[in-house]
Amino acid sequence: MLLKNEAARRPLLLIVDDLPWLDRATAGILCLIGRRLGGTRAGLLAAYRTGEAGYLDASGLPQKGIGALSDDASARLLSDRFPHLGAAVRARVLATAQGNPLALLELPQALHSEVRGSSRPLPRFLPLGERLQRLYASQVRALPTPTRTLLLAAALESTCELRLLQAAASAGYNLDDLAPAERQKLVWVDADSQRVTFRHPLLRAAVVAESTSDERRRVHRALSVALAADLERRAWHLGEATVEPDEEVAALLEAAARRVASRGDYEAAISLLCRAADLSPSADDRRRRMAEAAFMGAEGMAPGRNAAELLEGARQAGRPARVSLHYASAAALLVLGADGQLDTAHGLMAGAIRAYERPADGDDQELRHALRTLAGLCYMGQRSDLWPALHEGIAKLASGPPELLSVCLGMAADPVRTGVAMLPRLERALASVHRETDPVAVQTLASSATFADRIGDVREPLLRIVQAGRAGGSGRNRIGALMHLCIDNFHRGQWAEAAELAAEGLSVCEEFGASSLSWCFHYHQALQAAVHGRFEASRALAGQVISWSGPRGISMAWTYAHHALVLAAAGQSDFENTYRYATVISPAGTLTPYVPQGLWVALDLVESAVRTGRTAEAERHAGMLQETGVAALSPRLALVVAACAALVAKDDDAVEAFDRALGLPRVQEWPFDAARVRLLYGERLRRIRAAGEARAQLEPALAIFEELDAAPWAARAERELRAAGRMRRNRSSTPGSAGLTPQEMEIARLAASGMTNKQIAEQLFLSPRTVSTHLYQIFPKLGITKRAALRDAIGSDT
Repeated sequence: MLLKNEAARRPLLLIVDDLPWLDRATAGILCLIGRRLGGTRAGLLAAYRTGEAGYLDASGLPQKGIGALSDDASARLLSDRFPHLGAAVRARVLATAQGNPLALLELPQALHSEVRGSSRPLPRFLPLGERLQRLYASQVRALPTPTRTLLLAAALESTCELRLLQAAASAGYNLDDLAPAERQKLVWVDADSQRVTFRHPLLRAAVVAESTSDERRRVHRALSVALAADLERRAWHLGEATVEPDEEVAALLEAAARRVASRGDYEAAISLLCRAADLSPSADDRRRRMAEAAFMGAEGMAPGRNAAELLEGARQAGRPARVSLHYASAAALLVLGADGQLDTAHGLMAGAIRAYERPADGDDQELRHALRTLAGLCYMGQRSDLWPALHEGIAKLASGPPELLSVCLGMAADPVRTGVAMLPRLERALASVHRETDPVAVQTLASSATFADRIGDVREPLLRIVQAGRAGGSGRNRIGALMHLCIDNFHRGQWAEAAELAAEGLSVCEEFGASSLSWCFHYHQALQAAVHGRFEASRALAGQVISWSGPRGISMAWTYAHHALVLAAAGQSDFENTYRYATVISPAGTLTPYVPQGLWVALDLVESAVRTGRTAEAERHAGMLQETGVAALSPRLALVVAACAALVAKDDDAVEAFDRALGLPRVQEWPFDAARVRLLYGERLRRIRAAGEARAQLEPALAIFEELDAAPWAARAERELRAAGRMRRNRSSTPGSAGLTPQEMEIARLAASGMTNKQIAEQLFLSPRTVSTHLYQIFPKLGITKRAALRDAIGSDT
């Protein structure tokens, strides 16, 4: 009656949380109230966890089941409350919480602050914290001891197979002991897979948290016996069951770590190696295993693993009996990552390999890893004097260089001179790449395929690496895969995706503190800015890479940045600077050894040489391209080589030469290159007064440029079309905007919308002075004198 009287004056809602904690009498009263509030302005809202209503008899009362948060909502909640959570920790928390809001808030709190930021390894089972432990542990404690032991075995063994659990019954249970947990709906058995499934991952963690260390060791030991035929799982369980140093167990863990690492799971591999080091009786073995763990941490940027700390652990283990190449490799990668001093890292690796003596058992895996590291440094340096140390090291391999290393050296180091002969071996390797699970092998093949324009053949495994990285895997593997995908996307005209992947790459570099690798994505952003007509932004990004890479000796980054400068100058029809930047990469008439990016600017070099009156240089470079046979490397390079020959051909021969270039197979796969060749062809046809034929080339060129949003080349094609006798208006133009370039039209639209010059400059990555200059040119084109007249002049749809 009290509630009804109060509700008569104003609406009333009675809220009760945690119903299971109420005593029987209170629950009964609430039940009575709930059934008598119908027809009043009073309501009752009570909450309890599914299956835990306590003493409340909810029959006859309306009920609403609240499901778990969606993946997106869970991620937003975690980001809002814990914005600095590391990627690996975030992935584990989301997977463990499975949409449980309390778990999303409690699990990060229970982790040490350093673990939350990913500078420490994550435990196998996340600590639950006091509230979650109290909630879930009470359900576990109520079970019989054999049932808890059986659940512990299921919790510690990821597969939860009944067959395996039965085989490990020596831990002190039998399968019948599962019944109490099934009746309590803590677990269920999938009839098809015959596996035990926990109702929630938090229950699994609670089972482990409620066990003693002795109980866990006993279960691990029983599981290791049951898994005698499975190297990786047996090794892990033995490692967890062993307390005293044991070389047999340590060696088993080491072998398992290498197998796990071959799948790219560096975090698990490092954990296995660290445990192997802990169980190593000898200091030398302990140091060797810690050094390998440090190498994996540095090479893979494994989340939650600090390679520098692992390296320090190796150093403290004692003086090595012989040179540790894993130690040297880890140190070199850390040097490169810290300040990017390539010569220091190269000298460290070269010296270590020179002093290395092969082990008596002939196991050269350590040397192979070191050679891979040194090869990467040589590629980045792009200098002839860096490579002899690598070849000396390769000579130390008793069985010769691995096939993938040979292919990569032949196809990526200096493909102009060795690539064509290596193509059949590349073809054989690419035939099975879709089955490759080792991310290092995938990356090596992608590098090998880069200058043969075959990265597309490696695309699916590269995307797998990216997805694994997004799920909390290796940072370096993800960065490398994104680099290769950006290159392929750009050449294939998939520029929107390339821009997205470049932005992701920069984000990953920032997340993992890998600033020394961010240059590649700045380069791709510079390329994007150049082809879309944001020239100042392109030059600024390229300049940023050049100023960073030059003092560090990372010539590869310096060369890539100049490629962007070449395109920016070409987009502005600044052929003097186009020639200057292109010949910095590759002087006219030659292709610099170990600088394969010269292949990418060959067309720009020849075109700019022709345009600036350097006929001899253009002919020399076009002739060299044909003589070296680089056209055989890929259909795209065949198109470029043929187009260069057409550019330097006499008018009588040019038509046939251009037709031959555009008639080559698979030209359509490279839309930007093909459209540029059509543009060049159309320009030549117009100059020899074949206007109709010129339009036939310029129309499709313009269509491709517009589709790609290559505004500078679209404007150039449109000018040529007008000169060839056809007036064509921009697709995006409005009735009053004829005569404006695409960039001028965009500036006019933004100015008409009310934006200031400074705001427009920030939007388009220009300077305010450049915007002002454009507006000065736009006003007379539109027949206006005031900014306020812009909106009417270009149409009402701005």
